[in-house]
Amino acid sequence: MRRREVPGGVRFITFSCERRLPLLGTSQARDIFATCLREGRERLDFKLLAWVAMPEHVHLLVVPPEGLPLGSCLKSIKLSMQQRIVRFLRLSSDPLALEIIRGDGVPRFWQKGGGFDRNVRSVAELQREVRYTHRSPVARGLVAEPCDWRWSSARWWTARQRGEPTGAEDVPCDWPPGEPREWAMWQGFV
Repeated sequence: MRRREVPGGVRFITFSCERRLPLLGTSQARDIFATCLREGRERLDFKLLAWVAMPEHVHLLVVPPEGLPLGSCLKSIKLSMQQRIVRFLRLSSDPLALEIIRGDGVPRFWQKGGGFDRNVRSVAELQREVRYTHRSPVARGLVAEPCDWRWSSARWWTARQRGEPTGAEDVPCDWPPGEPREWAMWQGFV
């Protein structure tokens, strides 16, 4: 299926680890993921509205930069993450490192295919997806509150809503489109 990208449009993206293995199951692997996401955002200049790294999959809400297709953006980010996390898994002697080696000896970290992605077509849909993204760790029983999960944008959003500085360890996000007077509608989407 071909992507139908809307220039300047928000995309909701989900991609999974190979065979839904918990390759992001450790705090160290998720820390690497967050670092790569932060670096990719800076390098590729895409807008990141919300994200979460779960043990075996990821959700992102992004606006690709003008002139760079979403696929190219994701490929760059995912390749960087794959290389670093596979290296970490091998060095830590994690048995999952062996499970992702294909017959040709090359590791496959991400599930084949582009994952799931679609255009976000309205403010209401964007709010729903941001909330879904932030509440995913709660729904899975990993934490009691969204801000308790370090590997998402929930803490960044909460700090911004309260006018507090965001933590240095947080991956910076972009505030949703619109004027500051419109930001009040984003209260409670963590």
